[in-house]
Amino acid sequence: MNVVIATGGTGGHVFPAVALAEEFGRQDPLASITLIGTGKTLEQTMLAGKSFHLEKIQVKGVIGQGAWSSIKGLALIPPAVWQAVRVLRARCADLVIGTGGYTSPPVVIAAFLLGIRRALLEPNAVPGMANRVLGPLANKVFLSFEVAKEFFNPSHTMTIGVPIRKDFLSEGPLQVSDHVKTILVCGGSQGAQAINTAMIESLNVSQTLQGGLTIIHQTGMEDHARVQAAYQKAGVQATVVPFVQDMPTVLRSADLVISRCGALTLAELAACGKPAILVPYPFATHHHQEKNARVMEQAGAAIVILQQELTGQQLAQEIDRLVNDPQLVKRMAEKSLTLRRADSAMVMVRECLELVASGSPNRMKA
Repeated sequence: MNVVIATGGTGGHVFPAVALAEEFGRQDPLASITLIGTGKTLEQTMLAGKSFHLEKIQVKGVIGQGAWSSIKGLALIPPAVWQAVRVLRARCADLVIGTGGYTSPPVVIAAFLLGIRRALLEPNAVPGMANRVLGPLANKVFLSFEVAKEFFNPSHTMTIGVPIRKDFLSEGPLQVSDHVKTILVCGGSQGAQAINTAMIESLNVSQTLQGGLTIIHQTGMEDHARVQAAYQKAGVQATVVPFVQDMPTVLRSADLVISRCGALTLAELAACGKPAILVPYPFATHHHQEKNARVMEQAGAAIVILQQELTGQQLAQEIDRLVNDPQLVKRMAEKSLTLRRADSAMVMVRECLELVASGSPNRMKA
């Protein structure tokens, strides 16, 4: 079977695609997997070492980009559709999966024109505009949150969680942490300047951060030099990197995570049973990051701080409170683990294989 997955832009789209690609290979060793992305440097970094065939199309974001940028983004969609048509024909695609974001519409529309089976993955509690528009064209929509069902045809939806890479899933029983010795700061694959700044400010406020904790801080490419210099100035030892390539290993080593609230990040936290301090990205479409984060907060697995309320002082207080309360850390870790969905990729791939096996619709001559 030939599978094409539309992805690109951020880790929230790329890594679920990688998880699905790996699972297709496990369930069908003869499957041919092609990823369609944008070819951006960060995307290439995230896919380094992967053996999947990668194609790129010229497409840009439309939502939240300003009027002129949105118009230019919309103008790129028709030619991008025909770029995608050529890729799908060349790869003899049997199935197309859209993971959301601005790469998905041209590829899914191209699949619709060619009569190829189509599936969508919606990882957020509130679906993005791309998947809302593409929903009527999909044969199947896979959700991470049951509340997102209202945005799609219920008969076409299935709630499975977020597909994550096998490396995040421990083979044996997980041992939750009851102390904080290692902190991971991660604002997503592109970093988060607001979190970086609050963490820098907290270095001179928190006694625990100055007391020998292991700190691993992913800054994003653009903010790396500033953050690294701030740690050096504060005399605090830390591993400060633009991007964490081996996130499964680093996340498993952490006892507390300070991060944004993309659906993939939260799924990975739950998979590893990690307590977290979550700072939602305030400009996320339909505030979906805050809605994602509230699910973890209500489960007792996380502390949510809105960005407009985030200060170095408050962040330091929360870090100090958790470091000094091992029982609270343990309870949060246990609650995080209750949200774990280890079979998301397996279930979605199995359903997709059945979708294709059920008989492809007549292909249109595009």
